[in-house]
Amino acid sequence: MTSPKPKKTQTMKPATAAKKLGIYLGATPAEFQEGVVSREDLNALQAEPPAWLVELRLNGPYPRPVVAAKLGVSISGLARGGITEALTKDQIEALKSDNPMWLQHERANQVDVRKEALRIKELHRKQEEAALRVQA
Repeated sequence: MTSPKPKKTQTMKPATAAKKLGIYLGATPAEFQEGVVSREDLNALQAEPPAWLVELRLNGPYPRPVVAAKLGVSISGLARGGITEALTKDQIEALKSDNPMWLQHERANQVDVRKEALRIKELHRKQEEAALRVQA
């Protein structure tokens, strides 16, 4: 009988870890960007975030998916509006207060997309109910 193999530590690239933490990689400390992150390291960062991580989560700069969510638009909508890099909390607030036409348009698009998704979900639910009635 052979002895069990020791468990290999799971590691990830800094970009993957930053994505999981919801932070912009370019704003992280050099030691985070240059190393590898183990699953245990990631769990420790989430459980007890260091000061730099707390600061990034509070004030940014934020990665584009977070910026899009904070503005209520899609990532594609950001690109159409000319936003291609990470933004800070202050920059996001300035955009919200300026409320440019592209942002108004993209927010309206997002509302329409959500309405259509709900309509399709309801349609599928009704179709499933009808199929169950036919089977019964």
